[in-house]
Order: sequence, then structure tokens, then C-alpha cells
Amino acid sequence: MEEPLQRTGIGTPGFRLLTGAWITSLVGDGVRTVALPLYTAVSTRSPLAASAVAVAVALPWLVVALPAGVLVDRWRPGPVLAAAHAFRAAVTGLLAWAVFADRASVAVLCAVGFVLTSAESFADSASQVLLVELAGPADLERANGRFVTAETIGMDLAGPLAASALFWWEPAACFALDALTFVVAAVCAARLPPVRLPPVGPPPVGTRRRTGLGAIRAQLVEGLAHLARHPGLRVLVLAVGVTALCAAAVNAMLALYAINVLRLPEAVMPWLVVVIAVGSLAGARLSPALAARLGGGRVMVGALVVLGLAFIAFGATSALPVAIAAVLLFGLAAATWNVQSATRRQRLTPAPMMGRVTSAYRVLAWGLSPLGAALAGPLAQAVSLGAVYLVAGGVVVLTAVALARPLART
Repeated sequence: MEEPLQRTGIGTPGFRLLTGAWITSLVGDGVRTVALPLYTAVSTRSPLAASAVAVAVALPWLVVALPAGVLVDRWRPGPVLAAAHAFRAAVTGLLAWAVFADRASVAVLCAVGFVLTSAESFADSASQVLLVELAGPADLERANGRFVTAETIGMDLAGPLAASALFWWEPAACFALDALTFVVAAVCAARLPPVRLPPVGPPPVGTRRRTGLGAIRAQLVEGLAHLARHPGLRVLVLAVGVTALCAAAVNAMLALYAINVLRLPEAVMPWLVVVIAVGSLAGARLSPALAARLGGGRVMVGALVVLGLAFIAFGATSALPVAIAAVLLFGLAAATWNVQSATRRQRLTPAPMMGRVTSAYRVLAWGLSPLGAALAGPLAQAVSLGAVYLVAGGVVVLTAVALARPLART
């Protein structure tokens, strides 16, 4: 059995290695998050194709994330993280070749998007386990702030800037860079120190200890049951689920909206994501202080209201200054919400169940993302691209109002 860690906290070498693996992989994710829908939009000019690729990217959170979390609780999280990054490096390298050889059809883009997110679900669950163990209880909120900051710098700032610089020259170079970042992240993950491995837990009284698929099924049910029993987690799942549905619809149409409505050149479109990143950095920085002053529940409700109003403002205009202000608020509100909701979920989850509860939470909360992406294309085709943002913003605001009291209470 592994020995417990002697030191925890965000200043330890282990946490720095974890942050390095996280931010490096997220640079590549940021490149691909911009390049994949942009390549789809440029090569097809079809809202339905953009919607199909977005569905494929989001679908693993519904069908893969839950068993991934159960397996992460049974395996060592460090090697799982390293293996997931190495696998993503290989798949993304193949995508770079397909784009360069002009063999990246919509079907190929959908398949690669699904496989990459499936591997990401393993990496995400393992990272959550490692974050809690390496940061320790005292530094948990600051650790989540660091991770949201790393996510913003990597996925929303450095990645889109690199995509903007590379896409105009050669789209395949974007995916080649993505593969390289996963190689570096895998090396960082492989060097992580061992973490304390809490026991999975005894079987219920009067039942036999299960092995193999039976044990996995029992632990999967246990994670779902914990979410179902806990009122605070139930509220979070509902709020995140609705928000994820709306955000998936918005993100699926962002590249097309920028090109067709805002009339941005293709190489300039990634700068909208950079503006979102600037807002996210501010939100990650301000969120702990706001929560200490106002309370986490009030901050979460306010963040949802701001996010919904920003969606509405973006979809109601073709004026670039207004659109820039709106996407700045996208990032500010989303980062504030992410820091507070992640911290609350982690504090309400027992350590031995962190992987499976995190994955069950992802399935229930993000499982609506494919639906949001799937609805965005037909809605844009039937009405307009702006209608996607107006509807999504209205739903988010109504959700914030409806859940304001239970969020504040929990």
C-alpha cells in the first residue's frame, strides 16, 4: 500500500508538476478547441456539420465519463493521467496527418473528437483525485483557483493565440502542436509522486464482495447514489447541467457567428476566445475574494445571471465592440462559477469516492452538452445564428432565478 503524502499544498513539487501537466495539455486543447470547429466551418460552411462535430466532442461526457471515474478510483491516478495524455498525443498526431493529406472528412472529425474527449474523461477524473490529494483540505479553494487560471491561460489564451498564428499558414500544424503538448503533459504526469490511495470501501452488510464487472457496477451505483442523496450536490448537478447545455449550443456556433455575422477574418476569429480568456483570468482571481465577502452561493447565482445576460447581448448584436464586451463577460462569469461550483462539489464528496462521484457529476451535469450542440445547428438553420444565443441566455437567467435560494442555502 502506498504511504500517505508527507506534504500537501499548492507550493509542493507534486502540485507544481500536476499544474504543469494540466496547463501544457490545455494549451493543446485550446489549439484544437479553436482549430477543430474553425476547420469544420471553413471546409463545410454548414451549421449542421458544425453541430455534428460539436456533438461528437461532447458525447463522451454522457457515455464514457461514468465508467472512467469508477476505473480511476480503482487504479493509480498518476499512471492513468500519463497514459491518457500519451494516447491523446497519438490520436491528435493522426488527425494532423489527415488534415494535411486532405482526408479529414466530417466523419473523421467526429470520430477523432469523440475519441479525444473519451480519453479526456479519464484524465479529468484522475486530475481531480490528484488535485484533492496534492493540495490538501486547507488549500483546496486556492488550488481550484490555480487550476481555473491554468485552464484559462492554456485553453483560452495560449492555445487560441497559437491557433490564430498557425491556422492561416497550415491547419494541420495546429493539430501537430496539440500532439506535442500531450507528449509534454504525459512526461510531467509520469513524474508525479504517489498519492494516498483511500480504500474503495467494504461491501454492504450481508452481501458478498464483488469482483470484476460486478464491483465496477456496484461502485458506479454508489457514486450516483451519493449524488442523488446529497441535496447540495443535486442542486449543483441541475445548475451545471442546464448551463452546460446552453454553453454547448453557444460554443458550437461561435466560429460560424464570428465569420458570418461579425464578419471577422478566419485568422482573427481565435481572438474572441482570447478575450474570453482575459475575462476568465479576472474571474478566477476574483472568485475566492468575492466568496469570502458575499458567500459562495450568492456569487454562483450572480455569475449565472451575468453569463445569461452576456449570451443575450452577444446574440442581439452584429457590432464588434458590443460582441467583445459580451465575450469578456462570458469568461468572467464562467470562471467565477467554475471555481465556486468545483470547490463546493469537492468539499461535499468523500475522498474515497472522488473519482466516481466526479464522473457521475460530469455525466449528469454535462450529459446535456451533446443535446445543446445538436439543437444549435437546426435552430441556427431554421431561425438565425443569433437565436441560439438569445435562447441560451434566457434559459441560463431563468435557471439562476429558479435555483437562487437552494444554491444560497446549500
